[in-house]
Amino acid sequence: MRVKVAAIQMAVGEDETDNIAKALRQVTSAADAGAQIILLQELFSTPYFCKDQNPDFLTLAQPRESHPALLAMQKLAREREVVLPVSFFERANNAFFNSLVVFDADGSDLGLYRKAHIPDGPGYQEKFYFSPGDTGFRVFDSRYGRLGIAICWDQWFPEAARVMALQGAEILFYPTAIGSEPQAPEINSRGHWTRVMQGHAAANLVPVVAANRVGREIGQESEITFYGGSFISDATGALIVHAEQEETILYADLDLQALAAQRLEWGLFRDRRPELYAPILTLDGSPRHE
Repeated sequence: MRVKVAAIQMAVGEDETDNIAKALRQVTSAADAGAQIILLQELFSTPYFCKDQNPDFLTLAQPRESHPALLAMQKLAREREVVLPVSFFERANNAFFNSLVVFDADGSDLGLYRKAHIPDGPGYQEKFYFSPGDTGFRVFDSRYGRLGIAICWDQWFPEAARVMALQGAEILFYPTAIGSEPQAPEINSRGHWTRVMQGHAAANLVPVVAANRVGREIGQESEITFYGGSFISDATGALIVHAEQEETILYADLDLQALAAQRLEWGLFRDRRPELYAPILTLDGSPRHE
């Protein structure tokens, strides 16, 4: 089966309603171009509020059942027959998560993923807002293929990519919000960020789609210039298409049947030795403490 994927790269403003409307226009444009799976960036309906520790921002979280971004995108997925992974700030009773729901091409809800790895540093103070995800890494069976989807900081961890590949992911998707480092403006991590995910593709022989935001966002304590760099790689990690810092939509056509044959030929999963990997289950690399 052949599938056309898209990654949307855009800037967001202060008004949530306007941001959702803009995202709807971008998804519609991608659908008009023939895209069947369309990836938006992380937390696209609001500015990236994690620049600051401000409890007022917790009011941005809403339950899965009533979040306006989810309701709008579910409707559009059904109308345009596209698959949409949708990132949102989730409130679940007294818990808060950085979450994502996948809508299939008929608008059905394929399930929830909660971000597993939560960063904490200047400008990216996510531990103040989000509990660590409790869903485990998930793969979603959609009309257009089996999708592995994780969120931003998850993309730095090869373990997450491997688990999704082992679960049968045919494409890996990473919605993202990353840019400058407020405490170290001389650092530009974009190349590093890209190469890490290219490695996930190459190590698992699975294409990767990454969607980042762009624009300068000013907080109370710091500001971030999001560097874009969204891309789609092939299953060897080579970039098919990539963006700079402009608002844009990226596209790629993927042959899932040919990619599946390629994975079988290489034997990457046949030759794994999971009985030797126990140290990876520990924080310090020791299989046990003596």
